[in-house]
Amino acid sequence: MGRLIHFEIHVDDMDRAKKFYGEVFGWTFEDWSEFAGMPYFGAVTGGEDEPGINGALVQRQGPPPESNQPLNGYACTMGVEDYNAVETKILNNGGIVALPKYALPGMAWQGYYKDTEGNIFGIHQPDVNAK
Repeated sequence: MGRLIHFEIHVDDMDRAKKFYGEVFGWTFEDWSEFAGMPYFGAVTGGEDEPGINGALVQRQGPPPESNQPLNGYACTMGVEDYNAVETKILNNGGIVALPKYALPGMAWQGYYKDTEGNIFGIHQPDVNAK
């Protein structure tokens, strides 16, 4: 055992974060605040017939990450079909580039971004022609 089964994204503004992840990746949210005892929204990231996991947005309990600090935690990476289209959605919805698009030669396109809450995440488009 030890397989990743759930993730949590800590956020300052729950509505802003739900809008960002909903608009960019099409995630939907379920209010689990009653169970958690704090603002906590389950993130449904895709259908049960698709590979991947679901997670949650949780109310941040401390200060947000500072700019230009090393990553302190895990960076989640979302698989996408069209890197450039998703990057446009990220930028149009308040995200910013953390590490620009680069090739994983013969495998994929990869890049990292900051969401509206200052969290770093990646996007990954498989492409055997990437170079």
